[in-house]
Amino acid sequence: MAWTRLIAEVSDREAEALSDALLACGALSASIEQNLGSGRPETEVFGEPGEPPPALWPECLVDALLPAEADPHALMQEARIQAGLPEMPAYQSDTVADQDWVSLTQRQFDPIPAAPGLWIVPTWHEPPDPSALNIRLDPGQAFGTGSHPTTRLCLQYLSREAPRGQEVMDYGCGSGILAIAAHLLGARRAVGVDIDPAAVATARANAQRNGVDAEFFLPDAIAPSAQFDGVVANILASPLMVLAPLLLAYLKPGGWIALSGILERQAGQVIEAYQPGCCLVVTAHSEGWVCLSGRKG
Repeated sequence: MAWTRLIAEVSDREAEALSDALLACGALSASIEQNLGSGRPETEVFGEPGEPPPALWPECLVDALLPAEADPHALMQEARIQAGLPEMPAYQSDTVADQDWVSLTQRQFDPIPAAPGLWIVPTWHEPPDPSALNIRLDPGQAFGTGSHPTTRLCLQYLSREAPRGQEVMDYGCGSGILAIAAHLLGARRAVGVDIDPAAVATARANAQRNGVDAEFFLPDAIAPSAQFDGVVANILASPLMVLAPLLLAYLKPGGWIALSGILERQAGQVIEAYQPGCCLVVTAHSEGWVCLSGRKG
């Protein structure tokens, strides 16, 4: 089976309307990307919960997949009218041949050296270094495959601190990768918490795959009086600031905390949110993100 791919060049003011119109006119999928033609630099756009959605790039591409039998010019003309565009945007179309999409997707995920002596290895790969700590983890429903710099920052912190014999909480555990890593690095107990039941189920399956006894729960299943030697949370700046009283309450006096999912420009706000209970400092940064850590007073 084959499909027709259509890529149109539009401004940020036109992109969403054209994307919606293409779907309404019969496109199977449509996405908006930055137009990097003519040497334009790649620009990242980040959003935060509770904040207005970020603006699109000034120059965009609308990338749509159509049934093979569709007439791309006729569909584009119909979508242009429905979207209210005054002129036909520049576009191109070509044929997308059927492929082994599973194998193609798997080839995009290679083993990741997340920290010294620590690898994230998809199940379809052999570990590059069998003597290292190898976390077997496939991309799936939950955040945290090791590919994002914030996940690696947290893994590097755990690797440096080596929480041997400690009880560690991973709040916002996603795939469970940080709790699993803490257990492999010697934690006596590793507990992951997430508000998403699918993430909790995924994390439990990943722990079983890696042969570790990490525990994963929804927030209501954790006693408010529970305390840990260390807390790690890789979420986003806004929820981390809201959660400051809760995360500090889960931390024993003198216990350590490591936070990521924080852009460099947001570090000061997060540090302020955790004072005076904990004095956080930037301990590492990568690709515009930072890891903050400190100890409870």
